[in-house]
Amino acid sequence: MTPRTFRTRITDLFGIDHPLVCGGMMWLADAAYVSAVARAGGIGFITPRSFPTPEDFREQLRIAHDLSDGKPFGVNLYISARPEANELLETFLDISIQEGVKFVESAGFTPKAFLPRIKDAGITVIHKCTTLRHALSAQKAGVDAVTILGAEAGGHPGRDMIGTMVQGATVPQALDVPVVLAGGMGTGRQLMACLSLGADAMLLATRMIVSQEIWAHPDYKKHLAGLGAGDTRLIMNIFGDSSRVLDNESSARVLELEARGITDYEAYRPHVQGMLQKEAYEDGDWTKGTASIGQSVAFAGEIEPVETIIDGIIAEAVAVRDRLNSL
Repeated sequence: MTPRTFRTRITDLFGIDHPLVCGGMMWLADAAYVSAVARAGGIGFITPRSFPTPEDFREQLRIAHDLSDGKPFGVNLYISARPEANELLETFLDISIQEGVKFVESAGFTPKAFLPRIKDAGITVIHKCTTLRHALSAQKAGVDAVTILGAEAGGHPGRDMIGTMVQGATVPQALDVPVVLAGGMGTGRQLMACLSLGADAMLLATRMIVSQEIWAHPDYKKHLAGLGAGDTRLIMNIFGDSSRVLDNESSARVLELEARGITDYEAYRPHVQGMLQKEAYEDGDWTKGTASIGQSVAFAGEIEPVETIIDGIIAEAVAVRDRLNSL
């Protein structure tokens, strides 16, 4: 592992060596992956909904504790705007507290209702936002840090679709809490840009899917490794909640339905259901499922260990820093 080179409020907050946050990824962020990120000097977040039962999630936490060499990792908690969809969230939080989790990445709806309990347990919270307005609201609610997503991000980059460079030049200056910049990130050059803009770290997601520790089928990873920044599509715009996904047959079918003005969600379900994406990860058939893939797929490159990817990003950032110092 590369020794600590950059110290920021995020490295201090999480007790990590590098200002690199690896966001939770549905189906993929398990103990093997997040512990590899921890050992490499960053922080990753296990996604509880990726496992068959809450007890399977508990087992993953215990495995991560064993594999992370005492270094920090966290849990991703997705909060729905529909209260009934959050019933399992309380269970995931119970298990996280019982197993000694110290860091939570919240995403989706505001974490305000859950923050008192999370904070009472001594857990540090970083919340994903898509706009400055949401970031200010999260800060007021009491989160310890904020991740701000640019339009290049995979998954749901928000309705305003503000680019990462613009987010980075506006959000950190308007907040008191540390800011992590996300969306299209995957290189050391971008890490230096994030720090230059006033952010305290950058977030990696799509870039890490090709890491050896991610359990997805090798054929799936090989396909991603050959893609460019233009190989994603924005779907579900008709519902006012755009999602950036892999360009494949499933996303093409969704775009065809949108072009016809279809507003019945049931027509879309066969193409967007989450289990279809899990199957694609399992069997390597990248043509099916609407995988959350950001434009940083352009940096996916070779299938390598997590440590190699992170060391390469830090080395490149150091080279850029040295170049800037020579100007």
